[in-house]
Amino acid sequence: MDNLQELFPIVDEDGRVIGSINRKQAHDGSKILHPVVHLHLFNSKGELYLQKRPEWKDIQPGKWDTATGGHVDYGESIDHALRREVGEELGVTDFEAHFMDKYVFNGKQERELVYVYKTTYDGAVCLNPNELDGGRFFSKDEIMERMGKDFFTPNFEEEYMRIFGK
Repeated sequence: MDNLQELFPIVDEDGRVIGSINRKQAHDGSKILHPVVHLHLFNSKGELYLQKRPEWKDIQPGKWDTATGGHVDYGESIDHALRREVGEELGVTDFEAHFMDKYVFNGKQERELVYVYKTTYDGAVCLNPNELDGGRFFSKDEIMERMGKDFFTPNFEEEYMRIFGK
């Protein structure tokens, strides 16, 4: 279960910290803008690794999502948050992240300033069973076949089309 008292920064659309909020407040529909990091992990064949969100998650349980996605903790840098989340969720520590985009995502319960990165990685992925319910590589065709069918999170679908759907 997530720690509902965990502190996140409140940011403006440029990413400047203007306050703090706890996880419960960040997901209660208040739509207070807070930063998150996403990593799209490709293998050298061009397949994209996706994670299956656990059923206990308060946002989009049971859906397939970006390989790694997580909140930036209050006082933490974007780079540190990205490396911490990738290590916690996938057990991957040796990767080179390439910045792709920064945008505001408006979900049903939250509003996030999303920092998007990608990497190519052919090493071992060691899922954390306390964080994820599974994961695997998908081809572009498999992803496109499942779009709009309630298989992926809305955030993943929007982001994938924004960045890789061109």
